[in-house]
Amino acid sequence: MSKKVIKLTNLKSTLKNKINSEAEIVFTNGCFDILHVGHVRYLQAAKAKGDILIVGVNSDLSVKQLKGEKRPVVPESERAEMLAALEMIDYVVIFDELTAKNTIEELQPDIYVKGGDYKIEELPEAEVVHEYGGKIKLVKEVKGASTTNIVKEILKRY
Repeated sequence: MSKKVIKLTNLKSTLKNKINSEAEIVFTNGCFDILHVGHVRYLQAAKAKGDILIVGVNSDLSVKQLKGEKRPVVPESERAEMLAALEMIDYVVIFDELTAKNTIEELQPDIYVKGGDYKIEELPEAEVVHEYGGKIKLVKEVKGASTTNIVKEILKRY
């Protein structure tokens, strides 16, 4: 497992010890079940918003609750490892909750990024980000690029 995949408590102390006050911390989150070009472009855009990119990954338990019994296709440890291998990502943290509210509250990143398929006022994490004075940025969605579409295409072909 990569050193970039880190538990939340360790990440908090790592950030305190390593980061100067000028560094802008960016946080985003998702299931990242089958990594695809939409994820890569989204993560590149998120990294461009600041200096340090932290990616929260839904645990297997929370993916099942969000996406259904047949998901995730790829286990959390492998999803986290693949994300950690991407150069634009500085840290990966796995969380069990359905939303990243608790993780965001703990880390208090300067910027919270989500895809353009969301509306800021509909994000469950928005209230927490606004409470501590963080910013929320939406990045352009890659139309049609989704794990669901990949699974549908595989089923159609095979």
